[in-house]
Amino acid sequence: MLKDKMKIVSTTYIAKDTIEMVLENSNITEFAVPGQFLHIHVGTHTLRRPISIADCNKQLNQIKILFKVNGEGTNKLASYQQGEYLDVIGPLGNGFTMDGETNSTVLLIGGGIGVPPLYYLGKTLKEKGINIVSVLGFQQKDHVFYEQQFQELGETLIVTDNGSYGYKGFVTDVLDQINEFDCYYSCGPIPMLKALTTKLKGKNGYISLEERMGCGVGACFACVLPTMDGTSYKKICKDGPVFQAEEVTL
Repeated sequence: MLKDKMKIVSTTYIAKDTIEMVLENSNITEFAVPGQFLHIHVGTHTLRRPISIADCNKQLNQIKILFKVNGEGTNKLASYQQGEYLDVIGPLGNGFTMDGETNSTVLLIGGGIGVPPLYYLGKTLKEKGINIVSVLGFQQKDHVFYEQQFQELGETLIVTDNGSYGYKGFVTDVLDQINEFDCYYSCGPIPMLKALTTKLKGKNGYISLEERMGCGVGACFACVLPTMDGTSYKKICKDGPVFQAEEVTL
């Protein structure tokens, strides 16, 4: 974990209210792994914004983040321009445990802004010779992003709530179309994760939680969840944001 300045290389709208931002910093980039996040100071806001790492190029010292503009903080973040610097703490959190052997098959299931961290994971797994199948859920057609990028990793199914693009419904509605897989990874809103872990109960899997955080380093207890056995609590920012599928109660 480092506190440093990251230079904005580019800022691009890639879907409705969705921005891809490329940041540069050799120190933070060096240690980033799939599933971790950056904690970004925005304007005069006291609390930083946790944003997942969507991709990382260690040769160029660059990290990509994607975020949806849906409030005062993210509106301010979207206003920053190429060449400006952001005050960042990162990389934070425990990333994905990358199960699977060469020629095994991994299922990636993302919902909305939970899609980005799965892309860096998918790229990393593909480099290890693992087969990737992705199911990506969005609100409607103009919210869809990174379809082509995921297709380059492997078979990709797109689902929209209203059926304006791809399949109509929720990500859980198309899982029966997926052949056998060895492990699954998912990130998205808690209702989606609850439905998913119920449907895939007993399968080897990991979930990454989207959550507002206070400190981002496990000191403030603002983002805790009870463990499945009811004996303790887990801090999403420090113990997570990635957990085994049946480790915490959603």
